[in-house]
Amino acid sequence: MNSIFGADWAAEVSAAAGWPWLSVVTVDTTGSTNADLAAQARAGAPTGSVLVAAHQSGGRGRLDRSWSAPPGTSLAISALLRPPEQLSVMRWLWLPLLTGVAVVDGVRATTGLAAELKWPNDVLIDGRKLCGILSERIVSEAGVAVVIGMGLNTRLTAEQLPVPTATSLALAGAMVDEKQLVIAILRALGGWYRRWLDGEDLAPVLTDRCDTVGRSVRVELVGQPAVLGEAIGIDGEGRLVVRTGTHDQAFSAGDVIHLR
Repeated sequence: MNSIFGADWAAEVSAAAGWPWLSVVTVDTTGSTNADLAAQARAGAPTGSVLVAAHQSGGRGRLDRSWSAPPGTSLAISALLRPPEQLSVMRWLWLPLLTGVAVVDGVRATTGLAAELKWPNDVLIDGRKLCGILSERIVSEAGVAVVIGMGLNTRLTAEQLPVPTATSLALAGAMVDEKQLVIAILRALGGWYRRWLDGEDLAPVLTDRCDTVGRSVRVELVGQPAVLGEAIGIDGEGRLVVRTGTHDQAFSAGDVIHLR
């Protein structure tokens, strides 16, 4: 396939994206950018490493679901961060949520499209999935790290959609500039990551961009009955708060179905 990455593409992205991004590497195709970067993390790769692919053949989403798209129709972006090890594991739950905020901000800034979050790990346009996010905590002799992956549909046509509920930037009417999009997402993620490190309460930020809040939802949990109710907010730990007929319940994970 023809490469979307010019000779200076990675260097220009790295220079423009700002802190904490030290290195951006591009590949035309790979099995999984998350798996590649996780291996690099175990080998000692520094915080701020980024891997971008125009195609991946073995991408995975939540619950090990497969994810793929034809070459040149999507971007796979994986970012490696090494937060201070003294931070509680519970606070790490915010990292994929903040990545969703960054994708929303980057898409809005570069395309003008009204991207929104679907808690916990999807970005939507007009209710259809544009991007999925998956994070993995890495513990190795090289230290503790997190690899956060974003799979973003850029140029998929209607015939190429994996499911009818998906969409792409092109289908939503946007002019696609992959380089500027990646720069905008990384800039936004770096900014939100800094504020997260500073201990800022980011629940209002997430709530503001979250299309799930205010909707009737069904939360599906592995091995447990589904929960029906109204999503009323995001708490300080990034959990979705759902009001049922008798009480409020907070969820740190689960598949959320929008009922209206």
